[in-house]
Amino acid sequence: MFIKFLPFFPIFIILTQCSLIYAQQAAAPAPSGPTNITAILEKAGQFTLLIRLLKATQLADQINTQLNNSNQGMTLFAPPDNAFSSLQSGTLNSLSDQQKVQLLQYHVIPNFLSMSQFQTVSNPVRTQAGNNSPGQFPLNVTTSGNNQVNISTGVNTATVANAIYTDNQLAVYQVDNVLQPLALFGTPAPAPAPTASTPKKKSPVVDSPVSGDDETTPDVSHAVGFAMNGLVSFLGIAFLAGMLS
Repeated sequence: MFIKFLPFFPIFIILTQCSLIYAQQAAAPAPSGPTNITAILEKAGQFTLLIRLLKATQLADQINTQLNNSNQGMTLFAPPDNAFSSLQSGTLNSLSDQQKVQLLQYHVIPNFLSMSQFQTVSNPVRTQAGNNSPGQFPLNVTTSGNNQVNISTGVNTATVANAIYTDNQLAVYQVDNVLQPLALFGTPAPAPAPTASTPKKKSPVVDSPVSGDDETTPDVSHAVGFAMNGLVSFLGIAFLAGMLS
């Protein structure tokens, strides 16, 4: 029986080897092309507004160029569509083109951070928006015991929901809120209170002389009467003196 199938044995061996080779080729991952941040977000879904902003500001091209032409890593915090919808109506439209770029750059850390590395970062974390001084673009990251990553901007807070993509050069994390930097969304400092002015001393008021029409005419009637009485008395005394002499 075995001898009858012996001529087919080499063919069986060849078919088996071909099957193994085909299986190995099918399991091997396809060569990865250039990193494309918008393609990664499109594949993840629910990031339509973020993709639109990245394209409109040309920040997507800058990120792709940086990732594909250098060894510098990058971390992106990606708010989904419902996070943008939670913003106050008209928020994005109130920003200038430059401010929109700064808002997106605030979601990008210019180095790769794994989930475990968030535990050791130094605050405030510097983003591509630049200045992380108080009142500008500071970003503070804290972690809890269950590997939860919390982000504070000074205006609002966000939590890392999950990792969308990571390849040891680029990490993309979904966050539940749009990160709002102080420089763009902080409450303006109150205007300084006006300095109290020292009241000027009033100069004493000098009554102006009263016009002639308003002057009170002195009453001289008593003086005239007194003079007349004196004159009569004098004449009477003189008359008596003449009679007696």
